Amino acid sequence: MNKAIVKSVSKSSSHTFSKYNCEKILLLKGLGVDGDAHLGKTVKHRSRVAHDPTQPNLRQVHLIHSELFDELKEKGFDIQDGQIGENITTKGIELLKLPKDAVLSIGEKAKIMITGLRNPCKQLDSLKQGLMKAVLDKDENGNLIRKAGIMGIVLEGGAVKIGDEIKVELPKKPYVKLDRV
Repeated sequence: MNKAIVKSVSKSSSHTFSKYNCEKILLLKGLGVDGDAHLGKTVKHRSRVAHDPTQPNLRQVHLIHSELFDELKEKGFDIQDGQIGENITTKGIELLKLPKDAVLSIGEKAKIMITGLRNPCKQLDSLKQGLMKAVLDKDENGNLIRKAGIMGIVLEGGAVKIGDEIKVELPKKPYVKLDRV
């Protein structure tokens, strides 16, 4: 089995859809990515702020598996790391199969607890027409599968850089399947 690693890291200080690749990012405990527009204890996503700005921020860090980009390339979409808003692009880990509350230890100190799935939005189509549909699928029972990554909160701060190893700590059973946050 290949080890799970960080393929790239990205952030944006403004609410741009795409984020900018960096050499490293700094995760701040209970807040998110230092210098990123989604940093904070309370929700920062514009539509959620409009609904209730006091909600806890369960979307401090956005992770996407690079294998999704390989799949999208086969469908004609050439997506680059950070382009669809993720902070951390991973390789070698099936993010979408992790249960809620799994903890990812990344690099020397950083720990992220998984809170749920990213709900793809129509902004994907403004980047490339048809992209939103391409990150959605159906399982054998007709249930919607969201492939646009997972969200988490920072349990322990620390630097995260390209090549850092990612270790998974599963929560106690019974596991709770990821749902959108």
